[in-house]
Amino acid sequence: MAKKIQEVEETKEEAIEEIVAEEAVLEATEAVDEIIAEENAKAEEPKTTKAGKKSAKAVKEAEAAEAKAERKAEQAEAGEKTPHIQKPRVKKYSKNMKSMREAVELEKLYTVTEAVALIQKISKAKFDPTLEVHVRLGIDPRQADQQLRASTVLPAGSGKSVTIAVLTGDAKKAAAAKEAGAAHTESEVLLEAIGKGTFDFDVLIATPDMMVSLGRHAKSLGPKGLMPSPKSGTVTADPANAVSEIKKGRLEVKNDATGIIHAALGKLSFSADDLVSNVKAVLACVQTNRPTGVKGTYVKSVSLSATMTPGVRIDPTEVTGK
Repeated sequence: MAKKIQEVEETKEEAIEEIVAEEAVLEATEAVDEIIAEENAKAEEPKTTKAGKKSAKAVKEAEAAEAKAERKAEQAEAGEKTPHIQKPRVKKYSKNMKSMREAVELEKLYTVTEAVALIQKISKAKFDPTLEVHVRLGIDPRQADQQLRASTVLPAGSGKSVTIAVLTGDAKKAAAAKEAGAAHTESEVLLEAIGKGTFDFDVLIATPDMMVSLGRHAKSLGPKGLMPSPKSGTVTADPANAVSEIKKGRLEVKNDATGIIHAALGKLSFSADDLVSNVKAVLACVQTNRPTGVKGTYVKSVSLSATMTPGVRIDPTEVTGK
């Protein structure tokens, strides 16, 4: 009898343990379900992260863009145009630059004569500045048939001394070039110096027969702009004449990698008439040597400036004549 009672009690205890285990499993399952539900709720809420499409910064930027679009739409409906405000390239100008900029009407197109007179009037440099012209062309410099490279003689000269070297195999031509003003005419000495990387000259002139010897130095002369070229008049059978022209003020006119021409036209101490004649000579050279591959507008803008002065815009018709 006692044995049966003991078995019944053990059965009760096992049943109680099973019930407790089941309740624990249920509680654990409910707890897990609650955790999952909370995580899902959090995932549905908009997040603000440090970066990304849903960041607080991105939200503000989107709101600002929408507000800007709404303002533009309102202005378009009212027939108003958004004013274009030219931001200054520098935040602060010196007193002299401020006074010079105030004297120039930045949106006005001046004639060459007016621009030269204005620049001479407003310049405050304590030295003799150089007058420069800058012409923006509608060309693609990457295309060979749209590159500009020519030369012209400045009627009033350039106002600076130029050291000229001449390469020629003819002793008579070398002597004539020396008499015309060339500083170096010894071909063998020149070739040896160029091979060593010594360039004691500003312009190099060569006769056609010397171009074979000069070809191996193209990599060193080309980047410095010293390689002779028929287009610039530095490859010629008459080096003495080329030397005399350069001494008088012959200028090479060519575009840079961005399609802009930069040329020095003389010192600001020149008379206004001399500077005007130099400017017009360069602009005429630009127009007459228009590349064959150019389509559309050739001359987009022209400006004159001197060292440490603001640019003065020139009417492009001064170049094209239209």
